[in-house]
Amino acid sequence: MTMNRRTFVIHSILGSAALATASLSQAQAAKVSETDAQAVALAYKEDSTKTDKVKFPKHTAEQKCAGCQLYAGAATGYGNCALFPGKQVAATGWCSAYAKKG
Repeated sequence: MTMNRRTFVIHSILGSAALATASLSQAQAAKVSETDAQAVALAYKEDSTKTDKVKFPKHTAEQKCAGCQLYAGAATGYGNCALFPGKQVAATGWCSAYAKKG
């Protein structure tokens, strides 16, 4: 299929609109609270340095949500996590389901 200028412009506009909509929906997603039932069950902390060292002795300072396989987002700020659908977790956070990106 050859693409002429009109088709290219229409596809560009539609693509831009889709990206803008996705960005808006992600920006409006609620952040996971450390007191949510799922967060408590997984010992989620917004700040990895506040993880209980006695309960999780294998936790290291390098383990953060941004470096987890389940995290989808920027290395800073907040992003989506497969364990918390519809909510965002802190890139600097941690939970007991942490799995290093390979």
